[in-house]
Amino acid sequence: MLRIDRVSKRFENGLAALSPVDLTIERGEIVGLVGTSGCGKSTLLRIACGLETPTTGEVILDGEPVTEPRSEVGIVFQEPRLMPWLTVRQNVGFALSKFSKSRRGPLIDAALHKVGLTAFADALPQQLSGGMAQRAAIARALVARPSVLLLDEPFSALDAFTRLGLQDHLLDIWREDKPTLLFVTHDIEEALVLSDRIVVMRAKPGRIHAQYEIDLPRPRRRADPRLQVWKERLLQDLDLVAA
Repeated sequence: MLRIDRVSKRFENGLAALSPVDLTIERGEIVGLVGTSGCGKSTLLRIACGLETPTTGEVILDGEPVTEPRSEVGIVFQEPRLMPWLTVRQNVGFALSKFSKSRRGPLIDAALHKVGLTAFADALPQQLSGGMAQRAAIARALVARPSVLLLDEPFSALDAFTRLGLQDHLLDIWREDKPTLLFVTHDIEEALVLSDRIVVMRAKPGRIHAQYEIDLPRPRRRADPRLQVWKERLLQDLDLVAA
């Protein structure tokens, strides 16, 4: 279980990015964070993985505080952030520097297989398409078999067709190990297709405005009228946020 307990963030310039936020995410749950720009979604995600220190409060994973990056928590950013001088295999394996060589090989092979990049293991990042590079970033985040995967708008820089394919692929990967997923997105349809629960955030300062359980079975058809009803509801909520 991932618990965000009264977490707030105020930067040195005095800007209050987050007022106290409480959020509990159960093991294996998929939670989407939506809201307008500047409402603290990405800041909250960075605090959750230990990349940012909260001003108050704490993040607890399975009873232990998260104060720095941990192997149990994988993170995928909007851009792949692959090291251009390393092959796909080397990029994925970079997260395993503390593992023995005998353990690294099988873990890398399994991660590449999950994202369909086995045939491109020896390719350099510049030889990959945008979608393939992001799959490599997902493999790097998954290679240590984390119990929590955090994603910060992971598909927003991709074309629509690639984005839809990777949304489905992410769900396929999730079904194997059922890691806890917390992801930031501006795409309401993406949130509805992927999430068990959607958290709407309000800005100035960032805080949770509403939460909705999306109790629809998977796989979800994007043309499902029930998703369209939810979409209208969330868009109305986001209009309130923007007001």
